Amino acid sequence: MATINDNYLKLKAGYLFPEIGRRVAAFAKANPEAPIIKLGIGDVTEPLPEACRTAMIKAVEDMGDRNSFKGYGPEQGYPWLREKIATQDFQARGCEIDASEIFVSDGAKCDSGNILDIFGNNNTIAVTDPVYPVYVDTNVMTGHTGPASEEGKYGGLVYMPITADNHFTAQIPDQKIDLIYLCFPNNPTGAVASKAHLQAWVNYAKANGSIIFFDAAYEAFITDPELPHSIYEIEGARECAIEFRSFSKNAGFTGTRCAFTVVPKSLKAKAADGSDVELWTLWNRRQSTKFNGVSYIVQRGAEAVYSEAGQNQIKALIQFYLENAQIIREQLTTAGLTVYGGVNAPYVWVKTPNNISSWDFFDKLLHNSNVVGTPGSGFGAAGEGYFRISAFNSRENVNEAMRRITSAS
Repeated sequence: MATINDNYLKLKAGYLFPEIGRRVAAFAKANPEAPIIKLGIGDVTEPLPEACRTAMIKAVEDMGDRNSFKGYGPEQGYPWLREKIATQDFQARGCEIDASEIFVSDGAKCDSGNILDIFGNNNTIAVTDPVYPVYVDTNVMTGHTGPASEEGKYGGLVYMPITADNHFTAQIPDQKIDLIYLCFPNNPTGAVASKAHLQAWVNYAKANGSIIFFDAAYEAFITDPELPHSIYEIEGARECAIEFRSFSKNAGFTGTRCAFTVVPKSLKAKAADGSDVELWTLWNRRQSTKFNGVSYIVQRGAEAVYSEAGQNQIKALIQFYLENAQIIREQLTTAGLTVYGGVNAPYVWVKTPNNISSWDFFDKLLHNSNVVGTPGSGFGAAGEGYFRISAFNSRENVNEAMRRITSAS
């Protein structure tokens, strides 16, 4: 009989968001008239920018003409998209990133898990706590961890607590770490990192031969001009960091699927024989073997993000969601809750009142206010006692959800 990958059996009861879906579905079935508002999963609600839609419609028409039809595209992405990404997202900020170092994909979530394909099984791996669950679960699936403890921590991972005491930015470890996951603006806490903080991480990584996996999926929400948008704004990052970006939250591509990963050609890691190996070559081989690229139509839509009209339209989208976040922060603060984040990020991190558990607070909001959020404990042990509220929703729903919550409290 065929055997399975037993590492999957180590995974806890369920991935966070399916468990939320299960509870919400059960409540909805028992209360079919309840007007549920979902501020949990970070899915966008506003339409794709007009510039992107127009470009995609034109691309569909291209596919109807033999002269402009496109079949398999380059696994790394079309050059015309990668050039715009390199020029506008990186070089305009002083980052020495070339188009050849950009790999277009169907999601930052996918890439942050798939990147493990090119790394060995004997690396020491550090994650923040709380953490975006994909970082942990993909390491479990790949066999990089032991079983989970009662509090949900996996053996083999180094957990770096991020709390109000350290402004939700992890302290530099006093031990050698090989692979480090960092996410700023942070999901789930909404915290941001200064250039000085990231410089300390880069210095640590270079001194220890570490690789930083830098998730910048929410960089477009940064409004403070002093804050870095990319790890590559930091001196030395080309020698120690891989960056993940996405069009999902800035341009509404959650259902359209387009992202990219940056792997500098100067980035190296050790082979078993002690030799230095270029990671760009390994990732290029991985993508060429396991991935056929993002569709021409979607990449034309992503390209339009960099047009003058596209830039104006996504800025309006970002501003809309940030205004939602401001409403959430202000209303929950007025209701007597302690809140963090939501300034340079679309997430508000809420301290649960009266020391009740994250899941109890989830159930309370669902049953009393018909509002769905995300329990902090689902992001890790240090997330217990916190709750994430997403600003991704219509203005009407955000205002109504806040009215219900403040009325109930």
